[in-house]
This record gives sequence, C-alpha cells and structure tokens, in this order.
Amino acid sequence: SRHTGGSLTSTYTIYVRSRWRLKIGLLALFIVTISLPFSVKMLPQLIQHLVYTHRIRLPFFVDLSRPADFSLNHTINMYLTSEKGISLGVWHTVPANQWKEAQGKDLAWYQSTLSDGNPVFIYFHGNGGTRYDKYCIFIIALLSALGYHVVMPDYRGFGDSTGEPTEDGLTTDALYIYNWVKARSGNSLVVIWAHSLGTGVTTNAAVKLIKQGVDFDGVILEGAFNTAQQQIPMNPFHWYYWKIPGARYFYTPPWATNNYIFPTVENLKKMRCPILILHSKDDNLVPIKIAQGLYEVAVSAQNAERVKMVTFDGSLGYQHNGLYIDPHMPDILK
Repeated sequence: SRHTGGSLTSTYTIYVRSRWRLKIGLLALFIVTISLPFSVKMLPQLIQHLVYTHRIRLPFFVDLSRPADFSLNHTINMYLTSEKGISLGVWHTVPANQWKEAQGKDLAWYQSTLSDGNPVFIYFHGNGGTRYDKYCIFIIALLSALGYHVVMPDYRGFGDSTGEPTEDGLTTDALYIYNWVKARSGNSLVVIWAHSLGTGVTTNAAVKLIKQGVDFDGVILEGAFNTAQQQIPMNPFHWYYWKIPGARYFYTPPWATNNYIFPTVENLKKMRCPILILHSKDDNLVPIKIAQGLYEVAVSAQNAERVKMVTFDGSLGYQHNGLYIDPHMPDILK
C-alpha cells in the first residue's frame, strides 16, 4: 500500500510539472506570436535611431539657443524652416576679428556680415553629433580664428531640430541651408565641410544642385564612407544591425532595401567642384582604403589639381573623430 501510494504521488508530481512546462511553452509561443509582428514594425525604426544615433544627446539639459554658454560669444542662434513642419537649429559664428563688434547684435546684423567677402564654411556633422559637441565647437573656433564665417546646423531630429531623420530629409535640410547662405553671401566663397554621415548628405546635395546647373564652390570630405558599395563587414552601420538577435534571419538589412543609400561613389563621378578628402589611417569606422577609393573616383571624374587628399598617420591616434586637433589643420585649410 505504501509503495502504491508513493508511486501515485510521484506520478502526480511528474504530471503537474509536465503541465507547468506545457503552460510555459504555450505562453512563450503566444508571446512570440504577438511580439513578432510588433518587432517587424518597430525594428526599422530602431535601426533608424541606431544608424543616425540622433537621440543620444550628451550632456543632457543643454540650451542650444545660448551659444555664449559654450564660449561662443560672437555666435547667434537661429531656427530655419527647411520644409513645412521642420525647424532646424543653426549657429552662425562670425570671424574672430569681429567678435567685439558682434556683441549685442541681432540676426539681421549677422546675416549682413555673410557678404563681407570672408569665406563662409557650412559644417555638416556626423551621425552622433550635434552643433554643441566638443569637436564641433573646436572647429567653429578654428575656422573663426582663420577669418572665416561658420554656419553649423543640426539636421532634422538632431539637437533641438524637429522631425525625424531620413536620407531624403537630411539632403533637403543641407540644400536649404546652402541656398539660404548663398542668398545672403554675395560673392563670398562658400565651402562645405562634411564629416562622416555629413559626407553622404553633402554629395547627395551636390548632385541635386548639379541638376539645377549649380556646383558647390568647394567641398571638404572628412571620414567619408560609401555605404552603397562597401561590403557588409565594412559598412560603418552594419554592427548595429547584426547585433540585434535574429535580425539576419527575419529582416532585410536597411541598406539592402535602399533605405540608407548615400551613394558617394556615384555622386563623386558627377561632381565638378574642388574637393579635399581628409582621412586618418587608423580610422576605426571607415578603413583608409575606402577613402583612397573615393579619392581615385573623384580624380578620375575631374583631375588631381581639383581633387586633393590628405591622410594622417595612424600613430597620431585620431581615428574617426579626432582630425580637428591636428596642429597642421589651419595650414591644410588655407
């Protein structure tokens, strides 16, 4: 009797455990069934945020409308509307030798200075940047000290600009900023300095302008990439995608579906303005051979007089974001 009772108890325990396992398994299957359509919908948006990293805003709680808080006391903040519903935060810094005259001046005065004959630089930053990042502020100071105007916008979705970033949207923003500056700069030289993501945006904008019969006065491409023709292991955005569990089995890479093209090679074949390519040999995101390939394409499309490339030794440790500290940069820019 005792043996029979023990067997029944043991059998019942196994039965209960089996039922619990079955319930847990069914619950897991239910969760997967419900969450999979949701993840299919949300992953492209997640990838968008990871590609552009525009939601990463450090330090927190900064007021971008007050550039003087960043030691830019000859800079004015403004907001420009690139298209309906899109407001872009923009800083305009005058040459350093005008800093005293700039004190207390309004937007109209700053705009009038754009046609004073000094070159104007428009700086388009990378995918993790905003106009208050350390390297952006350093570049503003560098260019201003050389006697240049600096116009530095944040694309839509970056900094305090409204909207969400897309390739077409960022290209539209760049074109708007360029046309806004050109309409106010008279005969002043207007040069585009683009870094990382900004290089793709800039070459896109250049091709749009070419269709209108217009060329940039000059372009600097720093840390340029070529998403369209790089293999996946060399795509600067690929690791965001492949580290998402199950992504390679359930989702098509965003660049394979033409969501993020930035066809820099094809764009360079069409550009006819002077181009300067800057690249560090130890760039940790875009290998130097990508930049060398872009240089060769640009030279083939124009010539070695109009296209220049300056590389920086890997021992300097500049990688992808550090070229601005090179002591020779002022001479290179001049």
